[in-house]
Amino acid sequence: MIRFEDVSVTYRGGVQALRGLDLTIEDGEFIVIVGLSGAGKSTLLRALNGLVPATGGSITVDDTEVVGASAAELRALRSQIGMIFQTFNLVNRTSVLNNVLMGRLGTVPVWRSTLGLWPADDRERAMQALERVGIVEKAYVRASNLSGGQQQRVGIARALVQEPSVMLADEPVASLDPVTSRQVMGDLQRINRDLGITTIVNLHYLDLAREFGSRLVGLRDGELVFDGDIADVDDDTFMEIYGRAISDDDLVGTEGDLT
Repeated sequence: MIRFEDVSVTYRGGVQALRGLDLTIEDGEFIVIVGLSGAGKSTLLRALNGLVPATGGSITVDDTEVVGASAAELRALRSQIGMIFQTFNLVNRTSVLNNVLMGRLGTVPVWRSTLGLWPADDRERAMQALERVGIVEKAYVRASNLSGGQQQRVGIARALVQEPSVMLADEPVASLDPVTSRQVMGDLQRINRDLGITTIVNLHYLDLAREFGSRLVGLRDGELVFDGDIADVDDDTFMEIYGRAISDDDLVGTEGDLT
């Protein structure tokens, strides 16, 4: 279980990114978080794994208190939390397989990773992760030679090979076309269902949230303004979260809409 209790995050300069947030996420849930840019979505994810320190309240992951945790406690926590980034964060000059194996860095001696002498079972884990996202045939291709969607799938495989209990995806489809966006969201949804990994996805596109989400969390100006079943969400709900009418920019649309 993940629990936020009265969590606030204030950045230098006085900007409040989260304000008194209360949120409970059960084991194995698939959560989609929506809100305008600056609503606090990325801050919420980064506060959860300690990349951004909360300035008030409590965040617990199972029995671990994140707020005020020691460096050793944070390392142990992050080993259980996979992170998928909007910008992929791959090492382009090396192979897809090596990029995925970087998800095992916390489990092997530094000399092994430096020399590329990964244990056979870690290599097997990496290949299985690539197979799960449908690009195992790209294992020995340089990451720079992949499409954006393929690179994001490598990012998912890298997070998956950690064998995490929680998966965080921060705007994972922001730079992808509509068809590829749906493929990536389908990968995340399938992994959640097959492996039971608690998954939290930040999205801007409301049609994707409705299509793939089961529970929707809405943030506005750092505050929780909606938390409920996606079946109860309609256009008025999104207007309440966004504080304005919904525009075409809020929808990923279809391939035919791409310009």
